[in-house]
Amino acid sequence: MRELYPEIEPYRSGMFPVSDRHTLYVEECGNPDGLPVVFLHGGPGAGLSLYHRRFFDPARWRIVLFDQRGAGKSTPFADLVDNTTQDLIADIEKIRAHLGIERWLVFGGSWGSTLALAYAQTHPECVLGLVLRGIYLARRWETMWLYEEGGAGRIRPENWLRFVAAIPPAERGNIVDAYWQRLTSDDEVVRVEAARAWGAWEGSALTLEESPETEAEFSSPEVAVSLARLEAHYFRHDCFLEPGQLLRDIGKIRHLPAVIVQGRYDIICPAQSAFELHAAWPEAGYHVVVAGHAASEPAIVDKLIAATDGFADRFT
Repeated sequence: MRELYPEIEPYRSGMFPVSDRHTLYVEECGNPDGLPVVFLHGGPGAGLSLYHRRFFDPARWRIVLFDQRGAGKSTPFADLVDNTTQDLIADIEKIRAHLGIERWLVFGGSWGSTLALAYAQTHPECVLGLVLRGIYLARRWETMWLYEEGGAGRIRPENWLRFVAAIPPAERGNIVDAYWQRLTSDDEVVRVEAARAWGAWEGSALTLEESPETEAEFSSPEVAVSLARLEAHYFRHDCFLEPGQLLRDIGKIRHLPAVIVQGRYDIICPAQSAFELHAAWPEAGYHVVVAGHAASEPAIVDKLIAATDGFADRFT
């Protein structure tokens, strides 16, 4: 089993303004003269983690990572204004142009897979290839599976009951909207409590085996506030995409090399979406492994490292 590359520090990092309102945290790691790759984190709103740098051989890759609008170190924190999929696609292009990169590998998992597909379909000429993990195609049923009655809550019922306990029974017909009302409340205590409950539910569903540490991380205010607010914002708007758009437009990128990695027992992003993506894109490599959703699970790490090593071999 391949393991993550050793811990590394950025050789360059800083704040990059992409609009009059939003400034993004951007960092570069690895080899400044290496193959360029951009890492797209999940959520929306989850922000970067230190281990995200470690999916790439630092001797061979120029690794570009950034916190998306409202997430992590980017400012304003948890901000919803001018925060759409189209805004994020434009941000990726601004970063690419600013760094003088002609084409790069696009690596994204969960919401990052959604954004990677949307970006590549908009700018295929700027993409060397794609590595996609834990596929989310931003369709209504996928969101309802995780956040409404009758879906993932039947697999983790104890955690689900804690999640819905924050919402009165009369409002449970649309849990995302009920949480939205609290996440946008004028009362900071109400906002933070709702965010922590949302984050705890998502964190509890991330891994194949339950991980109290992961649940605690996702329910911490530093992660939960941006995660919950931005996810609810995006999900209420179907991620600002047309119904079925990402599968409909797969022909725009079928000529690009790609690898899809999916946990068979992924509660957050069920394997059905990865299966349908591969059916529409049979040229892509396709690996279903014994794992849940988290990119840090050993079987998923193994396939992701194999994919990035393979792309490095291919393009050098």
